[in-house]
Amino acid sequence: MSMEAAEKEKFIRGLYQAAEGKGNADDFVSRFTEDGTFTDESAGVTYRGPTELRKSLQIYGSAFPDMHRELYNVYVAGDVVVVELSLNGTWKGPLALPSVTIPANGKRFKAPCCDVFKLKNGKVQVFDCYPCWPK
Repeated sequence: MSMEAAEKEKFIRGLYQAAEGKGNADDFVSRFTEDGTFTDESAGVTYRGPTELRKSLQIYGSAFPDMHRELYNVYVAGDVVVVELSLNGTWKGPLALPSVTIPANGKRFKAPCCDVFKLKNGKVQVFDCYPCWPK
């Protein structure tokens, strides 16, 4: 399945919409290949395959139920899509990571980050999130 740059951008914007709040897990997961991954580089966690990708929405949706992604720029080069954005919301619930659970602090945040997507056959095979947490 060949996609033009504008279609790839629209597809990735749809992925972000599916992830908002607690997210539309079916839509989110359907945008990945069967072996697709999402890596949160700030936590050193990689979610692999449909079950773990669905779980990632639950984990982040529980910790940040009002999460909104503000997209600044989207760049498409072949099968790579890079997005400059900020993660915005309130830390209202515990963040349950594999090695530790971090309690909520109730604070609002705006965290700039960069996401890199590698597409294969019109779906996300690799999604790496590189956040830069605010001071």
